[in-house]
Amino acid sequence: MNGSTIDVKTTDGTADCYLTKPADGEKNPGVLLIMDAIGMRARIHEMADRVAAQGYVVLAPNVFYRAGRAPQWDMPNLADENERAEFFKKLGPLMGELKADGGAKAASDGTAYLDKLAELSPGPVAVVGYCMGGWFAWTLAATHPDRVAAVGGFHTGHMVSEDDDSPHLLAPKVKAEVYWGHADQDHSMTPENIATLDKAMDAAGVKHTTEVYTGASHGYTMSDMGAYNEAATERHFKALFALLERTLSV
Repeated sequence: MNGSTIDVKTTDGTADCYLTKPADGEKNPGVLLIMDAIGMRARIHEMADRVAAQGYVVLAPNVFYRAGRAPQWDMPNLADENERAEFFKKLGPLMGELKADGGAKAASDGTAYLDKLAELSPGPVAVVGYCMGGWFAWTLAATHPDRVAAVGGFHTGHMVSEDDDSPHLLAPKVKAEVYWGHADQDHSMTPENIATLDKAMDAAGVKHTTEVYTGASHGYTMSDMGAYNEAATERHFKALFALLERTLSV
């Protein structure tokens, strides 16, 4: 694959992004791949390359660019409680900034990423997200229903809350086909939360597939994390590639 780091201008600065695409020189369909909260790193590049190998132009932005260019920190040992707590003290404000005001900054940044993809690939795109990236993908689909043809969200938590701006309430704005690959051991997305999200999508007429991966934990696709589950990861790739094949023209 042809992979490189490029800069994308946003309203708040410059986001460093990993761009990967087939070597055939053709204008292939676009996929926006949104990282998990652990940050931009080799694993995200690997996953983007694997998607690109199927015939897609893939852009993976460092969504935490406001805190600096990647890598912004060493990979934490999340099995250590103290190290985990310190790490999430850093992440909390970064995630909070993206989610504030109903995800206004995520929507603004996402627009810049979509604009860059539009320069590189024709037509609507798919947005795939991991962990918080699934929420980002969903938010962007609601913001640009005419530009996002598909959403894939994997081990995505906190999609349902009691707040007035709970993410599931965006369902009426989403026109994309949606696939959710939930982990059955994810406390941030309980069976009740999943049912509420499904009900909201059904009521809004969103075409969707919801699957719960048995024996999988939050973060199951990340091979550099303790939650990694190879079987669940391969299942996710199979589902993702099928979604892309249904919704994008290669």
